[in-house]
Amino acid sequence: MKGYIEERAVEIANFIIDNNATVRQTAKQFGISKSTVHTDVAY
Repeated sequence: MKGYIEERAVEIANFIIDNNATVRQTAKQFGISKSTVHTDVAY
């Protein structure tokens, strides 16, 4: 996984945990698609 994607995945995971956020809320916060959230967190 490329460095910036890995960093984004960690940020996303931390956001989900800290805010008990849904995939939809997370995608909106980061300006990415729900599919991208799923893909990043799956790694």
